[in-house]
Amino acid sequence: MTQLMYGKNVVRQLLMGDRKVYQVYLAAKDPEIEELAGKKHVPVKLLDKHALEKMTRSDHTQGVAAEIEDYKLYTVDDLVKEKKNQYGFLIMLDEMEDPHNLGAVLRTADAVQADGVIFKKTHNAGLTPSVAKVSAGAADTVKCAAVTNLTRTAQDLKKKGYWIIGADMDGVDYRSLKYDFNAVLVIGNEGKGISRLLQKECDYVVSLPMEGKISSLNASVSAGILMYQIWSSRNPL
Repeated sequence: MTQLMYGKNVVRQLLMGDRKVYQVYLAAKDPEIEELAGKKHVPVKLLDKHALEKMTRSDHTQGVAAEIEDYKLYTVDDLVKEKKNQYGFLIMLDEMEDPHNLGAVLRTADAVQADGVIFKKTHNAGLTPSVAKVSAGAADTVKCAAVTNLTRTAQDLKKKGYWIIGADMDGVDYRSLKYDFNAVLVIGNEGKGISRLLQKECDYVVSLPMEGKISSLNASVSAGILMYQIWSSRNPL
């Protein structure tokens, strides 16, 4: 199976990475993309802008698209084995439905060298072209696992030595933890938050102080702040 990805940064990252790229489509000549495609012996085809938009079903292609092999999903055990640092670091998304939020989470997960992202097979944004575009290539660098039951997955990870950290408005200040342990950061749905059953599995619940008049933050913004807090606590100056 193949899929179409679009956006100049996404296609550039694909051509610089290890993923199989079958074809590149351009709405206009692009020396950089053409050179990268040439190095990988990937054929380039010029298309009318409207034909490219019709093919990708998007008017945000930036005039560049690529046909690639489907994104690979990994098992949770694969992510556990991925451990890049002394302590494991996984992100779990509980029905995050906005592809822009998922793309942003993947981008930050790459920046802090998280070991992977876990989400549900249903009721969650998947690895789509729009997610890949927002992620600026991180969809190709961060390993993702899609599971049937997040609660059961959290229970299994606890048996493997991970502590579950939920993000919620009614928790301790996120700065109060040292995060010197294998951690799974759980980010809930944009409107409903973390499901009741999954929240029961959380060893800690942390909150972001809200001193202004707005009572909540965008899910990917909250995730980004918490991911960097975990990274910075483990990598002090």
